[in-house]
Amino acid sequence: MTITEKILARHSGKASVSPGENVWVNVDVLMSNDVIAPQMIGIFEEHFGPAAAVWDTDKLVMIPDHYIFTADPKAHRNIDIMREFVRAKDIRHYYDADFIPPGFEGMPTPYSDPTKTPYMGVCHVTLPQKGHTRPGEVLLGTDSHTCTHGAFGQFASGIGSTDGAFVMGTGKLWLKVPPTLKFVFNGEMPPYLMAKDLILHIIGQIGHDGATYMAMEITGPAVMSLNMDERMTICNMAIEAGGKNGIIPADEVTLEYVRSRTDKPFDTVDADADAEYAGVYEWDASKIEPTVACPHSPGNGATAREKSDVKIDRSYIGSCTGGKTTDFIAAATVLAGKTVKVDTYIVPATTQVDADLDRCKVGDKTLREIFSAAGCKIGPASCAACLGGPVDTFGRANEPITVISTTNRNFPGRMGHKEAQIYLASPLTAAASALTGHITDPREYIRK
Repeated sequence: MTITEKILARHSGKASVSPGENVWVNVDVLMSNDVIAPQMIGIFEEHFGPAAAVWDTDKLVMIPDHYIFTADPKAHRNIDIMREFVRAKDIRHYYDADFIPPGFEGMPTPYSDPTKTPYMGVCHVTLPQKGHTRPGEVLLGTDSHTCTHGAFGQFASGIGSTDGAFVMGTGKLWLKVPPTLKFVFNGEMPPYLMAKDLILHIIGQIGHDGATYMAMEITGPAVMSLNMDERMTICNMAIEAGGKNGIIPADEVTLEYVRSRTDKPFDTVDADADAEYAGVYEWDASKIEPTVACPHSPGNGATAREKSDVKIDRSYIGSCTGGKTTDFIAAATVLAGKTVKVDTYIVPATTQVDADLDRCKVGDKTLREIFSAAGCKIGPASCAACLGGPVDTFGRANEPITVISTTNRNFPGRMGHKEAQIYLASPLTAAASALTGHITDPREYIRK
């Protein structure tokens, strides 16, 4: 069996499972955020009853992150519903705002309960940082990018509000076992390439629907040389190829990360030597060029070099895909000692990443000092403009603009204006482009 098949077999009490088989799966963690949680809560209360207890208060993680820093009353109502539910059900892992970032002083004061955990930021980076992602487990979330957590060698997938409500009441879900596609990156990662280039290369090759309802197992020497931030970037965008889940085998890098954040027991899972795959793709990572996805699909791939004539109005470095510490270190290596030519936003995924802007250095300067000196605008930790969110929302512009972004989607209207042109790229490419005002191959600034 493949890794995905083995995990689903273990969690359904079966010796083995096969692609296409339907099984009742026991869930280890359920996550929800402020976009879908209110609908999920409503369905739960309708079918289980307003007074019903959730299946396990220690296995639910709830996070307001998409619209936490907006004054929009409807968005705040979503968060109010979450807060009321968390208090009523005594949910143990709830990461709400306990501060007002600079520039947001006029907002309503967020609810802060000292018995709950403080605000962290984007759910898909918060969960690993707080030890909720563990090899061999099943993690479901009411957000399509829950597949991010497959980076830890677990089955992680996005589900809808109805399925989420059922899991919240029972701890189980009826799932169809997906077939597995295997993607192998051989060779070494050159310094101008990042995980974002690898996953954009995959999607560009197989298309935005090339892995529909399939597990995407990503491995090979180049992938296994990456840290957990980078592995998360790869699995984060499995859904952009239609994947049911993305998964990377757990190794010592995984175990070191997880064990430093949780003492809960877990078992790693490896694919059998004779595991059957629906298809196998192999590439030499050293021969892949810095890659972008052109409007309006993550599957509309091209090399940065091929798009060098595209002028940009803004560069955006942030989100669960491109707002982690490793992403900002990479961007800072390009921006250090230079000045951006276009508006450039730096938006940390979590408060821990935000703190790393002051803790981490490139040369003798901190990341925050480098970004500030380069003329970048640094925002508070949140999903922000990735989903057309608060103050840096491009949809607030009067005219459609062209943006290069480290986010995961470039659909029409995704970041605001329906006619905006969004190009997806790695932090290295986004930073290089910010310096020139057009899409720029980072090899112009980073050499072997």
